[in-house]
Amino acid sequence: MGKRRRFVYLLLFFLVTINYFTRTTLSVAAQPIATEFHLSPIAMGYLLSSYSWTYLLSLIPVGALVDRFGTLVIAAAGITLWSAATMATALSATFGVLLLTRLITGSGEATSYPAGMGVVREWAPASERGIATAFLNGGAYAGPALGALLTGFLVADFGWRWSFFVAGAIGFLWLIPWLWWFRAPERARFLSEPERQMILGTRDTPSAQQGESSSVLQLLGSRVVWGMALVQGCAVYAQYLFLTWLPSYLQVAKGLTVKSSGIDTAIPYIASVFLATYACHLSDRFLRKGNLERGSRRFAVALMLVFSSVILVTPFVDSLWVIILLITLSLSGVSSAVSLNFALATDVISSPRDTGKVASILLVGGNAFGLLAPIVTGYVIAATKSYNWAFVVAGLLLIGGAALAVLMSRPAGCPSGEGRLAAITQGTSNPSG
Repeated sequence: MGKRRRFVYLLLFFLVTINYFTRTTLSVAAQPIATEFHLSPIAMGYLLSSYSWTYLLSLIPVGALVDRFGTLVIAAAGITLWSAATMATALSATFGVLLLTRLITGSGEATSYPAGMGVVREWAPASERGIATAFLNGGAYAGPALGALLTGFLVADFGWRWSFFVAGAIGFLWLIPWLWWFRAPERARFLSEPERQMILGTRDTPSAQQGESSSVLQLLGSRVVWGMALVQGCAVYAQYLFLTWLPSYLQVAKGLTVKSSGIDTAIPYIASVFLATYACHLSDRFLRKGNLERGSRRFAVALMLVFSSVILVTPFVDSLWVIILLITLSLSGVSSAVSLNFALATDVISSPRDTGKVASILLVGGNAFGLLAPIVTGYVIAATKSYNWAFVVAGLLLIGGAALAVLMSRPAGCPSGEGRLAAITQGTSNPSG
């Protein structure tokens, strides 16, 4: 039948790669920016966190827009907004302007995951959602790797402003294939007819396709949705700790230059793309469709979170290469857990009209914790003069997230499409589905 649908997965991969590239640019350039604007570690923590404020506020409205207007328009509008704002960051003459451009960047970047999850639900067969989501979420790790390498070079040789100009320009390049090529499976000309029918034939049942969507308030009344959102938060806290503070940690605690820290930051991110993709492939391979609808993927989520808590060992290690290995393993576990948690959501919701809203709720949970990560870390560093306790906080949250995945992410209803929807929207109030 062919696998041309994976070209769509690649577009999602590059969408999120560019998203996280622009986020990492500030992290790598943090020290030169802090010097130019005379910022303390606490002030820098707030600046590193700032795009998360508008990102968080925009997620639920963006999810509703995706469900209403579709993925093509919303993804294109989002990357246009955040790319323009990133390029404007390069022109910032004051701290206030710098902060404003980051806030606008956050609003634009809120579109990528809700739109991406809509594409996964639309294009990926149920038996392939783990690997499709791994492509999507893999960009969250490829982006920081690319950003650390390229930004480190640009900052060292051309100054921090050029790094933001280049990061913004790349986003506009992605728009060309997206607007020219992407369509829904029913209208995609590059698909063979057998592959098209395979994609359409493995979607939800007609009753689920035609069923009314749930409101945001209904979804927020579900124990399962809350469980997945809290799990997302525990994982994303660690992800944002690495995303915002890892280059500074390597520069300050390990004495690396900006270029060297960029290289050593890239290594864990590059490795995690491949390791996490393979872990998600195994999830698809060994979990059967009936079990997926019962939420069995939550055990894989929990396992990956426990695996990622290896970061707790970091304070007891002095060797730089052992620390890089531990961070690589932890990032791989976090990436796998986040991808599988999104896949779990697509497993247990029945109506495709709820995909954007549920994805946004999970993202709100994740980014509420993620917003705190750089701020809390700034305070921890200021209070202890060390990064060690920052790793401890992240590791304990990962273990807590594993427990939440097992206890709160199990649907209470029947495994059928209608039962899944009832279980999600009614939570534990209707155990029979």
